[in-house]
Amino acid sequence: MPTKFPAYSYVPGGGWPHPNSHPAGHSYHIIESKPLAIDPDSWRESSEYQSGIELFNAGYYWEAHEVWEGLWHVAGRSGDIADFFKALIKLAASGVKLREGVMAGAITHARRAEDLFRKLLDSNKLNEFGQDLKELIEWCQEIQSSPMDLDPSLRKAPVVVIFQRRLDTLS
Repeated sequence: MPTKFPAYSYVPGGGWPHPNSHPAGHSYHIIESKPLAIDPDSWRESSEYQSGIELFNAGYYWEAHEVWEGLWHVAGRSGDIADFFKALIKLAASGVKLREGVMAGAITHARRAEDLFRKLLDSNKLNEFGQDLKELIEWCQEIQSSPMDLDPSLRKAPVVVIFQRRLDTLS
């Protein structure tokens, strides 16, 4: 089932109400169910993982971060599966920082994501959940070496797709 996209992608300080805590927020009073832990052998069945990918690819970096944070928590916040979701969270946070115009923050998050993706690649123990870890590492390196300086007029736009690359979808 395709993800229903909110009216805006939240960016701290971007003029949009906080999605969860502000009465005008796009997710205010929406009770999210706790996601199921992802079985490494049947990860394609995770609607939450797919939703995070769709949100991310559409420029909803904060919202994708929130979805993946739930998966990180149910993965126990440590171990290979949790590290994979933590790396995706950091990549999404890099997108948020680029929307904010905070280049140093974007670079820091991209470096942390790269470190986690590299650790997973080196351990060779994780099925990649449909993603190419080498490409994700290259992507993180690109962000670090030349972060996109977003036109300030776009910082107030409801949604901006920052990254030219996209995460692989499950379909």
